[in-house]
Amino acid sequence: MAQGTTVPKLNFEYWMDKAVEWGQATTLESQKDVCLHLPQLQEFLHQLYETIKHLGPTVAIQHFPLIGQLLGRLCWNPFVIGYDENQKTLMWCLCCLYSSEPQNAVELKANSWIRSLLCHLLSSSKWESNEAETSTFISALGYTSADYYCHLVKNMVISLVTELRENQCNGLNIQESISASCVNAISIFCVPLITLPDLTPLLETLLLYHGGSSKEILSSEFLEAVNEAFLKKKISLPESAVFSLWLRHLPSLEKATLHLLDQLFSIPLNSLEEVAHVIKDSLLPQAASHPAIFRIVNDIFKNALMETDGTPEVMTIIQVFTQLFLQAYQNEYKQYKFPLKAYFPYHHQPLVRSLVRRPFELPTTYWSQHVKHISDMLKAIVEDTDVSSLTDLFEIWFLVACFGEWLDIAAEQLLKAAVEPDPVLWLLAFYYCPKNENQQRTQTMVEAQAVYNHLMTLFSCRDLSLKDLEAAVHRVTGIEQCCNQQLTTHLLTNFLLFSSGGHKIAQECIYHITEITDTSKEVYNLLIRTAYRFNHSGEENQRTVKLMNELLQKFTLKV
Repeated sequence: MAQGTTVPKLNFEYWMDKAVEWGQATTLESQKDVCLHLPQLQEFLHQLYETIKHLGPTVAIQHFPLIGQLLGRLCWNPFVIGYDENQKTLMWCLCCLYSSEPQNAVELKANSWIRSLLCHLLSSSKWESNEAETSTFISALGYTSADYYCHLVKNMVISLVTELRENQCNGLNIQESISASCVNAISIFCVPLITLPDLTPLLETLLLYHGGSSKEILSSEFLEAVNEAFLKKKISLPESAVFSLWLRHLPSLEKATLHLLDQLFSIPLNSLEEVAHVIKDSLLPQAASHPAIFRIVNDIFKNALMETDGTPEVMTIIQVFTQLFLQAYQNEYKQYKFPLKAYFPYHHQPLVRSLVRRPFELPTTYWSQHVKHISDMLKAIVEDTDVSSLTDLFEIWFLVACFGEWLDIAAEQLLKAAVEPDPVLWLLAFYYCPKNENQQRTQTMVEAQAVYNHLMTLFSCRDLSLKDLEAAVHRVTGIEQCCNQQLTTHLLTNFLLFSSGGHKIAQECIYHITEITDTSKEVYNLLIRTAYRFNHSGEENQRTVKLMNELLQKFTLKV
C-alpha cells in the first residue's frame, strides 16, 4: 500500500471483546448473543476484508495487531462460520495475512498457523471432534452433522469460485482484483484437501485462473499435488484444467509423460488397441495439440528411445502416440489450430506435411506415389545437402520414425503394388541404417534389393515350401549387421503375410528365423502394428488378419 493512504477506522476493539466473550458459544446465553449480532458481525468482517486486502500481511498486522487473535477466535465459533458468507469472508481475511514469500521465522510460523486454521475450516473431520459443542447449532438448522459440513464446504467452494471468476473478468480493475498472494495462499490451503470431491470446482477454477502477474501465482506444492492426484485417478478434472496445469508447470508434464511410459512398460504388449486406450486416457495426445506440450513430450520420448537403445516396443509406443496426436490435432477447430511449423520448427516443412498425411486420407492407389514422394524429399535432405552432424541426422531419422505407419506401408507396397523399388528400398534402408559410415546404408540397400528380387519371383506362387525361401532366409540368418537383418526380416515377414502361398509356411518360416536371429521383438511389433492398422481401416482380407492373429498368439510367449 502506498504511503499516506489512510485506513478506515473500524470498531475493532468491540468485536475483539465480543469474540473473547463468546468463546466457542457453548452456553445458551452466548449462543443467543451471537445470533443477535451476526448481521453486524458480517458487515464488520466485510469491511475488514475490504480494508486489508491491498495492505499486505505486514502492514495489515501493523494497523491491527490483534487481527490474528480475532480471526482465530471467530473461526472456531460454529455460529459465526455457519452464518451466510462469514466463512468465505473469514477465509479471505486469513489469505490476506498469508506471506507468499516469508522473510523470517515469525512469518513462517504465522503461515503455518493460517494453513492449519484454513484446514480446520474446510475439514469436517476436525469439526466432528467438536460435535458436542456444535450439535445444538446444526440441529437447529435441521441438518445431520454430515449433511451440515457437506453443505458448508460446498457453499464455501461456490463462493470462492464465484469470486475468482468475477475477479478474472474484472482483472483490469485493480481496486477490485484479488491479490496474487491471496490466490497463492488459497492454492496452498487446498493441498491437504485435493481429493475432496466437493473441492473439484475450486481446483478447476484455480488451474484456469491467470492474474496480472508475470510469475506463477499458484504454489508449486498445489500444482504437484493436483498432478499426483490426477495421475493416480483420485480426482477427475476437465481436459482444459489438466492442459492448463501442464502448461503452467513443466515438472507436472514431465511426470505425467514418464508415468505414461511406466504404465505402458508394465502391461503386456498384446494389442495396440490396449496401448492406444492407455495413451488416450492419459490426455497427453489431446494436450499435445498445444505445441509447447507436444515438443516437451516428444523430447521425453526421444530420450526414452535413446536410453533403451531404440527398442521396438518404445518405437511402437511413440508411433501410436503420434497417430493419436494427429487425430486430436485434426479434430481441432480450424481457427484454433497452430501451424505444423509450431510443432516441428526445425524440419523441412514439405516433408513434415507429407508425413502427417494419414494413409486413410488418401486413396490406396496413391500410396505408392506418396511413399516415393517422401523418399525423394528425404534423400535430397540427407544426401544432397550438408547434414552438419550426427545429431542433425538423428533428428531427421526420429521425425520419420515417429510416422512409422508410412514405413510399414512402404514395405507392403514393394510387394503388393507396381512400384519403382529403388526409392522405397532407400527409404527403408535409411530407417534401419540412417548412418552411412563405411557405406553401411549402401550395403543394406544391396542386401535388401537382392532379397526383394528373390521374393518377387515367388510372390505369385500358391504352393511354397520353406526350401523355396531358403535363399531369402539364408540372407537373414547369415547377415551380421543388425540393420540389414532387421530390414530383410521386415521384407520376408510381409511376403509371408501378403503373398499367395506365404500363409501356409508363415508360422514355420518366422519361427525358424526368430530362433536363429535376435529379431523376435521386431517381428512381433511389426505384426501388432499391421494388425492395428488393418483393424482400423479394413483394407485387407480376413485371411491375412486371421494369420496375423495366429502368429501373434504363437509368438506372445516367445517375446
